[in-house]
Amino acid sequence: MSTYILRKLLLAIPTFFGVTIIAFLIMLAAPGDPIDLITFNPTRTDPAATESLRRKLGLDQPPLMQYVYWLIGNDWTEFDVDGDGQPDTPGERKGVLRGDFGQSLKHRRPVSDLIREKIPATLLLTFSALILGYSAGIALGVFAAVYHRTWIDQTIRIFTVVGNAMPQFWLGLLLIILFSVNLGVLPMSGMRDITNRGGGFAGFDILKHMIMPVFVLSLSTVAFISRFTRTELLDVLAKDYVRTANAKGLANSSVWWLHALPNALIPVATFLGPALGTLLAGAVIVEKVFNWPGMGRMVVDAVFNRDYPLVMGSVVIAALMYIIGLLISDILYTFLDPRVRLR
Repeated sequence: MSTYILRKLLLAIPTFFGVTIIAFLIMLAAPGDPIDLITFNPTRTDPAATESLRRKLGLDQPPLMQYVYWLIGNDWTEFDVDGDGQPDTPGERKGVLRGDFGQSLKHRRPVSDLIREKIPATLLLTFSALILGYSAGIALGVFAAVYHRTWIDQTIRIFTVVGNAMPQFWLGLLLIILFSVNLGVLPMSGMRDITNRGGGFAGFDILKHMIMPVFVLSLSTVAFISRFTRTELLDVLAKDYVRTANAKGLANSSVWWLHALPNALIPVATFLGPALGTLLAGAVIVEKVFNWPGMGRMVVDAVFNRDYPLVMGSVVIAALMYIIGLLISDILYTFLDPRVRLR
């Protein structure tokens, strides 16, 4: 098992660096200048002061050196890129590989502190949507398979099509209008009620704020997992050992849930990693719609503000979570299918 996990981790290393390079190049290609964000009014700023600030932040370096500074830092050596005999060293940093994501250009705070503050809310939203998506999706897929070609199957199939086709931002706004504005039964946005001064149970308050964003975020996962589970379970129910279990007089529920479902879930487990990545991407939209205080909303603001360190730090965290999800999928696959032997 340890050799298998180590091999998967080694394969994830080039994937991680590839994601960071692509994200860095996209940020460089985006229009605008991050110095304008810092100086607010570049037309009235002293050009010498602007160039000094650009040099201090390392933005005067070639793209490759900017990536190197961001990745491995610059406190271990000094570079002379332009050949003027002077070391081209921006602000001292340890680099991402040593846990230093730099300082946000807008917030003037360490990126690691900003991510540490925002990531618990995003993880709460994402993992709640993941649990709901898999639980409801598997249950609906089982009912659609065992009641094949009935009105139950047709209803679930229509739901999966609608769930995949419905835009998250549109559904979120629709739920806000219906349940918050018209009915007033659910909070409109945020994670907590700002008018609550210690009264009541804080967990229940957070739970009320989670209902709509978790539902919107998990809907596509429910639709995909239910359709995939239905397809796999129909194939398993046609196997000889399932017909043998039915012939022996076992209850239908035992045959469905104990004999057929574990084998049908083997391919479903492989989508845990991609599902986590999809939810992280969807959290950017959902957090913005529901004003959820997580990383998604912070990343959107950072992109518009050309805040390189904050965007890249968030990309690193998202890439790590996606890679961990893929690793968990591979490990679950080996537990669900005893025919798989680790060598």
